[in-house]
Amino acid sequence: MILQALNGYYQRLLTRGEEGLAPFGYSPEKIGYEILLAPDGRVVDVNDIRDTSGRKPLPRLMNVPQPEKRTVGIKSNFLWDKTSYVLGVSTTSKRADKEHEAFKTLHRESLAGTDDPGLKALLAFLAAWTPERFSEPQSHFTEEMRDANMVFRLDGEKTYLHERPAAQAIRARLLAGEDGEAAVLAAPCLVTGERLPMARLHPPIKGVNGAQSSGASIVSFNLESFASYGKSQGENAPISEQAAFAYTTVLNHLLRRSEHNRQRIQIGDASVVFWAEAEADDEAEAAEEFLANTWNWDDRPTDAQENNAMGLALAKLVQGKPLHEIDPRLSASTRIYVLGLAPNASRISIRFWYVDTLGALARNVAWHAHDMHLEPAPWSGMPALWRLVLATAPSRDGRAKAEDVPPQLAGDLMRAVLSGTRYPGSLLANVLMRMRTDGDLSGVRVAICKAFLARQRRFNCNSNEEVPVSLDKESTSPGYRLGRLFAVLESVQRAALGGQVNATIRDRYYGAASATPASVFPVLLRNTQNHLGKLRKDKPGFAFNLEKDIAEIVDGLPEHFPRSLRIEAQGQFAIGYYHQSQSRFRKAADGSDADTDSTTEGASA
Repeated sequence: MILQALNGYYQRLLTRGEEGLAPFGYSPEKIGYEILLAPDGRVVDVNDIRDTSGRKPLPRLMNVPQPEKRTVGIKSNFLWDKTSYVLGVSTTSKRADKEHEAFKTLHRESLAGTDDPGLKALLAFLAAWTPERFSEPQSHFTEEMRDANMVFRLDGEKTYLHERPAAQAIRARLLAGEDGEAAVLAAPCLVTGERLPMARLHPPIKGVNGAQSSGASIVSFNLESFASYGKSQGENAPISEQAAFAYTTVLNHLLRRSEHNRQRIQIGDASVVFWAEAEADDEAEAAEEFLANTWNWDDRPTDAQENNAMGLALAKLVQGKPLHEIDPRLSASTRIYVLGLAPNASRISIRFWYVDTLGALARNVAWHAHDMHLEPAPWSGMPALWRLVLATAPSRDGRAKAEDVPPQLAGDLMRAVLSGTRYPGSLLANVLMRMRTDGDLSGVRVAICKAFLARQRRFNCNSNEEVPVSLDKESTSPGYRLGRLFAVLESVQRAALGGQVNATIRDRYYGAASATPASVFPVLLRNTQNHLGKLRKDKPGFAFNLEKDIAEIVDGLPEHFPRSLRIEAQGQFAIGYYHQSQSRFRKAADGSDADTDSTTEGASA
């Protein structure tokens, strides 16, 4: 199913002439120089074709014959390669002589009998060239060219040798197995159903974070233990050369690292790509743009108009408005494909695979935004999925790293958002553990707690307990009330000690207060009386308000503090703490009697 969808997407992109997408047998590779040949094989010049728009020259991507899959063997590419193969010179390879001989052998055999002037010039060049000529003053070569990839062009013509019709015809015969090694066995392709030559090895997939830089494979049979019934390598899962090329090429296109590529996002260790399928190309492009805007919300350049437009779109989604009101090009029947890939040594594992209509996906995203809704909002727009995933990782100086995200959790969270199912059970536990460990009670983390509990309540029809969106003084949840009480006690401490406080009760007691209230709150309340005594002298009005808040909250609690709180109640504790803290902060902003020394940076996004 995955390979079939990728193959279909490749064919559609190829039909509409997608820039940077290579036809069968070719792939975009980094090329640094071109060797300009005379008809008799002489080197007329060597031109630097690197991209010089940046700070330093970089090789530019060019569609060339697909490279050979090299491990430890020597295999030459067709009509291009690095200098150890093309010229027999290198600063790193210790077998440049053998690699150059392989390059000459391949082209002597494959180009034998050709009448094409450009290909005949290459044969003449290879017959006359010796590696020693590289260092000659009049050779046109320089030391910085060593180990760079090179292509050939005939002097006076614009097309490269690998682009000439004669070269493409020879390349097609090589791919069909009519030249070189024995022809590849033909069999019905599992992707297309056509009887075609099978791919023994599939082209590498590059761009997956954490995978080998040279590329990794989704389909691979590289050990004898993977084979059965006498079949080896690609024979175990017969996929044609064309289909293998198609799915790997379009996947590399989706995974490319480019500022213009918005169909790729990183969720924890999973490299996620997505695409759309619709009757009209503009409908598919609109759907892909809509998803990119939604999932990369706060990872985009700051532009007030764009942000406002996206905020309105998400608001309409949450309100259940039809997609065509957001964008007339959007259709609810458009098919959406989302693929999550994770590194696994030399292979790539499928973290998740989601297929549905845009209408269903939009509803699920709207439910996610509804569940995440928190007042006061700790963000200007709904946080991107990658930011939610980072909230489950350790926070060091307010920053988290993707490699610290639990891998399974990242995939499960993405799947839950896409499909509208339950959030993973480990989500709440991870967030609560991180808040206790690093003391970062960010608004995003609190919103995750709220979303988890809200979705759990929706799926558990027997639950009558509401999850507050904003400060709810009527809530009878012990966890929520204890969180509010803890926030008020912290405000008393801050107000009484002012700038002299080195560590608040949140820094020292939050973990114990949220898990085992009975062991902490009696001590905190006794200490609070000392702080209130000081406040009555300095700020009697503020002290009165704080005592009133404490009495109101305690009156709604059981006679005895709970010995422990379940994990769901600990989530309620975090929400109550956030609401009460933000309420005090908002009162200060409005100019009412509040603790002007208190800060709420820990409860902000």
